[in-house]
Amino acid sequence: MAAATSTPTEFEENSNDDDKSEMNITNYLIVRPEKGGILDLLRYLVWADIGSGVKFLESSEEGIMGGEAADHRWIILVSIIVRKIISLFGKPMEYTGFVADFFLNLLFQNGGIMGLLLNFLQGKVVTPQRDTETFISTIGHLDGRMDLYRDENLLEQLDNSVSAEKIATEEIGNRALMDLCIMASKLAYENAKVVQSIMHFVDFYNCWNGKQHILNGVMEDLELCQLFSWFKKIMFLYLVLSKNPLRSSDQVFGAFSSCYGFIDFQKEMSTQVFILCDKPKDANLILISFRGTEPFDADDWGTDFDYSWYEIPKLGRVHMGFLEALGLGNRADTTTFHNHLQMMSTSFNHGYDGSGSLSSNTDSDMEENVGRKKFLSEKVKKTAYYAVRKKLKSMLMEHKNAKFVVTGHSLGGALAVLFPTVLVLHQQTDVMNRLLGVYTFGQPRIGNLQLAKFMEARLKYPVPKYFRVVYSHDLVPRLPCDDKTFLYKHFGVCLYYNSLYVEQKLDEEPDPNFYGLRSVVLAHLNSVWELIRSFVVGYTHGPMYKESWFMVFARIMGLALPGIAAHCPTDYVNSVRLGKERVVRMSSF
Repeated sequence: MAAATSTPTEFEENSNDDDKSEMNITNYLIVRPEKGGILDLLRYLVWADIGSGVKFLESSEEGIMGGEAADHRWIILVSIIVRKIISLFGKPMEYTGFVADFFLNLLFQNGGIMGLLLNFLQGKVVTPQRDTETFISTIGHLDGRMDLYRDENLLEQLDNSVSAEKIATEEIGNRALMDLCIMASKLAYENAKVVQSIMHFVDFYNCWNGKQHILNGVMEDLELCQLFSWFKKIMFLYLVLSKNPLRSSDQVFGAFSSCYGFIDFQKEMSTQVFILCDKPKDANLILISFRGTEPFDADDWGTDFDYSWYEIPKLGRVHMGFLEALGLGNRADTTTFHNHLQMMSTSFNHGYDGSGSLSSNTDSDMEENVGRKKFLSEKVKKTAYYAVRKKLKSMLMEHKNAKFVVTGHSLGGALAVLFPTVLVLHQQTDVMNRLLGVYTFGQPRIGNLQLAKFMEARLKYPVPKYFRVVYSHDLVPRLPCDDKTFLYKHFGVCLYYNSLYVEQKLDEEPDPNFYGLRSVVLAHLNSVWELIRSFVVGYTHGPMYKESWFMVFARIMGLALPGIAAHCPTDYVNSVRLGKERVVRMSSF
């Protein structure tokens, strides 16, 4: 079938007027810490040997590698060193995460330490099962608040604003909507069963990540088998002393394995996102929430510290790891980025998803066109960008008055702002006209100044639609590092909260790179104050702000790594709920 026609957008006109050969330009830079050795790293670090630094880089042009290695040496060195360390501790981090999740849920489901001890003696220990509504993530145990309806009048306020076509002021929508977004961002860390119990759930996706790290034969890994061996011995002793119906350690081992899916565990399905709406019929609000950086996921942290980029003509340089997380390419074959991103001025975009009109092309048309293009494999249907876009367009057609909000914490925040960026790139005009706002919390930088200017022109006028919330000394919003000449730049309205939850509206957060003795000292002093505050905040602001023992433990760890502890969602929830009154003018419903 022929694609529907529409009036060309400004971006389309500019793309069509220019030389088509420009769209075939593929500039990129990939930092590969595994390519060089320790001696190469030392030469690059101590003697500034550019030749040694280039060994860690891969690019579309030799000149790019040499220029980047020379101009941004320290930033590239930080990326290489940190990612090498993260890679070294990757498996221990995974095992620690598995064990931590298991025992946190073991304590939670058995009523704490005393309850667990009592159940142990009675042979009634509840074994946590993954992907159930009682299995809570590590983030959920750091902060147990999950209720999206803290403000009982939230939906009424949003609905009234929509029907009256008002500007959503602070009193009517801003604070309530931000509260909804931070709670949804935190909820994105949970499994589908937990999410389904909240609000009017629509859909939940575990999507392909272009940067696949598949753990084949993980059960054959010696260290993991040793871990299981010790676990079976402990559980055998427990079975001897109890009357638990699981009569063998192998049965308990099976339950433990089922809890984590060790046998067929594969990490390629690593981008998690859910969609919900304010009511099942005639909805006014559709919310999309991307999951952020998992605390014990080495790949997620490596992505945050990655310096690799892919350049899209007329749009700018975009963080390659975040593009991969949306399923828009794979660095193992860089032509995939071109296929997904740079063919929007050819038949690709019009063939796959129409001209941006909600009514153009049915799903069957899209699948037919996908089948005609070899570069769009079956995995396209399981990638976050395409899966969410398809569902969103369907919902906007169904709910004629609805507008949508995109949100996320940490890595999820980067994906939240990148999603509408690609919608603009793919000329999804009708979809973007229904965008209410983008709210991110502790989001890393996603691209260069050119990208920032391109998107600000589309998200700032007539009123701001993109709000980037940053808490105090959180490290992640300072990544990838930036300086006066460096490529990664933030954009949008920055709502910065200090450790007293006092808000400032800024263009950029203070200490944007955490460089210098002053920044380090202030961060550590602040972490001491945050630890003290964790013991009293429940008394000064009410029981809903009382911090869990696990969060207090994170504060203690924060004395050594203050930027990491400050990244926890707890302080972002508190910032939104305890922050000063805002005067930021919101977009119109």
